[in-house]
Order: sequence, then C-alpha cells, then structure tokens
Amino acid sequence: MFDQTQSLPPLPGVGYKPQHYSDILENAAPVGWLEVHAENYMGDGGRPLAQLRALSEQFPISVHGVGLSIGGEDRLDPDHLERLKQLVGWLDPASFSEHLAWSTHDSHFLNDLLPLPYTDQTLARVCEHIDEVQTALGRRMLLENPSSYLAFAESTWAETDFLTEVTRRTGCGLLLDVNNVFVSATNLGYSPQAYIDAFPLDAVGELHLGGHDEDEDDHGMPLLIDSHGREVADPVWGLLDLVLERSGPKPLLIEWDTDVPDWSVLRDEARRAEAALARVHA
Repeated sequence: MFDQTQSLPPLPGVGYKPQHYSDILENAAPVGWLEVHAENYMGDGGRPLAQLRALSEQFPISVHGVGLSIGGEDRLDPDHLERLKQLVGWLDPASFSEHLAWSTHDSHFLNDLLPLPYTDQTLARVCEHIDEVQTALGRRMLLENPSSYLAFAESTWAETDFLTEVTRRTGCGLLLDVNNVFVSATNLGYSPQAYIDAFPLDAVGELHLGGHDEDEDDHGMPLLIDSHGREVADPVWGLLDLVLERSGPKPLLIEWDTDVPDWSVLRDEARRAEAALARVHA
C-alpha cells in the first residue's frame, strides 16, 4: 500500500484560477479545498508558485495531472514524471489524480485527452503506468473516468469493470467525474444510472462536476462536449444526488476551465454543491 497521509475533506472544492486569488483569500466560503493542474506548476519559481505556496497554507490542495498519458502505448515521459515528483514533494498535496486517457505519441504531445479501447493489453499497460507513477510519487493516485464520444469495437471490458480491475491490480483509487458519466452515456446511448450502479464507489476518493455543451452528430442525434466552460447542467446535479445517496459525502469539485466567470458565479456553483452534500448529511 502507498502512503496517503492526507485526504481531502468531504466539502465543495473549486479549480483554482489566478484571477480568483484575492477573492479566495478574502471570502472563500463555502469552498473547503482547491484543485490545481500539475502542468501549470512545474516551473522553478515566480508568482504562480508563490501563490500556490500561500494557498496551501490555508487550503488542502488536490493536484490533477493532464499530461502523463496513462493510457499511452509508449513509456511514461521520465522528465515529466520527475517534474511531477518535485511538485508533489514540496507541496505535499492532499490528493493526486490523472485521467484514463492518452495524449502522447512518439515524441509528440497532443492537446487532447483521447480515449482508449478496453482490452487485456490496454489493461496491462495502464496498470504498469499507474504502478510506475505511484512508486515514483510514493503515494496512492486517483484515476478519472473519461468522457467518451465513440466506442471501440475491439473493447472486451465494460468501462466500469475495467476501472474495478485497475484498482484491484494497482491499489489506486478512483476519481468519479459525474459530468463525464452523463456526457458518455448520452453520446453512446446507455443509462447513466446503470453506469453508477456498476461503478466501484468504495474506491472513489473524489467527485468532479463540470459543464458541457450541447451539439448534434452527423445523424442529428444529441452530442455532448465536455467543455468545462459553463455551469453544471441540472441532469448532472440529479445524477450527483444518486451518487451521493450511494457513496455518502465525498470531496466534490466544481470544474470551470474555459470562459472562466467571476468568483461570485463560481462560488454560487460551490454553494449548490454544498447543498447537495448537506442533503446527504441530513
């Protein structure tokens, strides 16, 4: 087992954006913790690291990676992993997570989190990469379920079974992105409630909520895009209630990464998350 000396509180959190720095210090309530993207803080100094150090003295921090390419065919980038190790070493975050996706090929980095087929070969590769990350960091990581826009004909595992087996083999935890469940279920035509029924909720260390955009595919069918650029949709809040009824209170993050609004708008979303958690406590 890997050391996990800290954990996030079962409170609302938000993805930190530098334009909100002063607002957070002045009046963060009801926000109880913050998430940062690892790749934004792998430099050697400057204002971003100074602000992060100051915030870490007041809030638990979750570090969320978007560039390890856990599902990639190639070996993990050793330089990237070393920079991540240095960041986690001095920050000592309450949580570290990454995506079940790939974003590199040969020496090229792709600015997307791309899906992968769920096969025995993929399972072995993902587990090998997770083992390498957890060994390098000396801590348990969380793996996030993806948002999907297509299904692979060669897949032989259901996504929930695949994730369950990954946790069994590696000891990692899971990050359940509720919006990703809703987006994938709509795009691929399955029940989001059935997905939650099959999800290993006992392995979940963190929940995410974000906004999505609505579009149509070439056949006129609904197509949802995981944009993180608007408020959380009502059906996703409803799905969250189902998750919390079954899992109990969990750390709950509001993601808003594009078209970032004023702090008051983001805080209103955090208050709605606080209300969802309060219903479970009640």
